Amino acid sequence: MSRGHRQDRIGEEIRRIISDLLMKGLKDPRLDKMISITAVDVTSDYSYATVYFSVLGTTSEDEAMEEIADGFHSSQGFIRSSIGRQLKLKHVPELIFKPDRSEEYGRHIDEIIGTLNISHEDEDGEEKEQADVE
Repeated sequence: MSRGHRQDRIGEEIRRIISDLLMKGLKDPRLDKMISITAVDVTSDYSYATVYFSVLGTTSEDEAMEEIADGFHSSQGFIRSSIGRQLKLKHVPELIFKPDRSEEYGRHIDEIIGTLNISHEDEDGEEKEQADVE
């Protein structure tokens, strides 16, 4: 089943609201870093919203990611009340905060592809090896 437009719209609005709260400064010192909200996925019944975040200068295994997730968890009540006020929703979704691992996954896939010995054909039909790009 495909995602609905309303789900996407609410997810994007939640992302915008949380990003604004981070810029204005939540009081939790664990959230006093360069945090980016990369995506928000809302379930079809609007009861849960998974908020994906990344932090400039850290990897997803860093202790900082766990610390930031804890900071979001402790600020969840304030964040949900802000979302409810701004979106005027009867029921604000429960927020689940997860580190965004897509950049790390992309790097891993690039490494795998880089280890393959793939040759390409040019316009003349001759094979030429892919140049190393680093």
